[in-house]
Amino acid sequence: MASAVSSPAASAVAAARSKVFGGGRKDGMAGCRVGVARKNLGRVAMALAVDTSRFEGVPMAPPDPILGVSEAFRADTSDLKLNLGVGAYRTEELQPAVLNVVKKAENLMLEKGEFKEYLPIEGLAAFNKATADLLLGADNPAIKQGRVATLQSLSGTGSLRLGAAFIQRYFPDAKVLISSPTWGNHKNIFNDARVPWSEYRYYDPKTVGLDFEGMIADIQAAPEGSFVLLHGCAHNPTGIDPTPQQWERLADVIQEKNHMPFFDVAYQGFASGSLDEDAYSVRLFVERGLEVFVAQSYSKNLGLYAERIGAINVICSAPEVADRVKSQLKRLARPMYSNPPVHGAKIVANVVGDPTMFSEWKEEMAQMAGRIKNVRQKLYDSLSAKDQTGKDWSFILSQIGMFSYTGLNRTQSDNMTDKWHIYMTKDGRISLAGLNLAKCEYLADAIIDSFHNVN
Repeated sequence: MASAVSSPAASAVAAARSKVFGGGRKDGMAGCRVGVARKNLGRVAMALAVDTSRFEGVPMAPPDPILGVSEAFRADTSDLKLNLGVGAYRTEELQPAVLNVVKKAENLMLEKGEFKEYLPIEGLAAFNKATADLLLGADNPAIKQGRVATLQSLSGTGSLRLGAAFIQRYFPDAKVLISSPTWGNHKNIFNDARVPWSEYRYYDPKTVGLDFEGMIADIQAAPEGSFVLLHGCAHNPTGIDPTPQQWERLADVIQEKNHMPFFDVAYQGFASGSLDEDAYSVRLFVERGLEVFVAQSYSKNLGLYAERIGAINVICSAPEVADRVKSQLKRLARPMYSNPPVHGAKIVANVVGDPTMFSEWKEEMAQMAGRIKNVRQKLYDSLSAKDQTGKDWSFILSQIGMFSYTGLNRTQSDNMTDKWHIYMTKDGRISLAGLNLAKCEYLADAIIDSFHNVN
């Protein structure tokens, strides 16, 4: 009985063996048969080599903890489902939105019929000027004195990654201090750049607020000359920001320890509705005379999520220092991505450069921030009215920006998804941008149930 053949490679082996050991002509041509067989066996070896992948040692990566939430949401067929995982703005109808001012800027670009030539390594000059002006204020002495090195980069992530590469190359013994908790990608960025990091205390679970004294103590205890990663406004994931007085104290400690502040500014104008108010922390440190790294993103405040438009800024002590820093940032960017994309940069430059469109943008930003504030208030009202235990939910109102840190643990967050079809990250963070007024009471029921009935 013929045995089963399990693969094409096995079939080839069997055929080759048959030619060598049996079934061939017995006419004194054995040497010839062996020669043919050797050739066939060579082909078999090649077939077997193809069957065995060089990538056998590559394991399957775990799903992204944030983007994986959206994948699970899409697979859920329930009409009750809510996606509060990804930080992307939605209208009151829970639909994505393109700002009217962005449409106008794009129409202007089409009318001009602009070419698609490569940008310089540092990006679009008009964008770089606009983004530094927005960050620091056009009249800031650092800008007027030429002390700001700005490179257009690939949104906030790319800007942070470029800054991390700079730290690794020119401050190889330095450590980066990162808040606990922080945005899920911060640690990945510094890990991939081979920059060591440690955490400083930030969130106090007892108060669902800022552990400011712990934060100060950890930053003071860090080795002199460390880099301190700070969220410029609307801390992600907690939504908890230091007060102006606390920012002053932080600046004192960082200056005393000769640390280097590295701001991640992802929500300027989107948190409070004011570009200037949301830039307070960065401008304070620059005014103090500190040298500062700042990564910027236009994903949230202009809704340019897919354009990957942002910048890395380094505010230096002197113009010649800024020139040297910029030259090395360009040197790092060249082998990473060569030069940045032009479309989003032109949108930002057109909006900021035209007084009418700039005013319209500020109005639309205020509307987006206002919608989230209204949802935040309605959620607090619903929680307070429905929860009969007397629990204080006022921390919801003291947080700012797109996110709210609910205080739910991993098991409670799982209950939110499994029972209530509400998708969120496992640390208890919810994106209020994915919520509308009509769903606030349903969300409040889910939070109360998960908090009180799930250990």
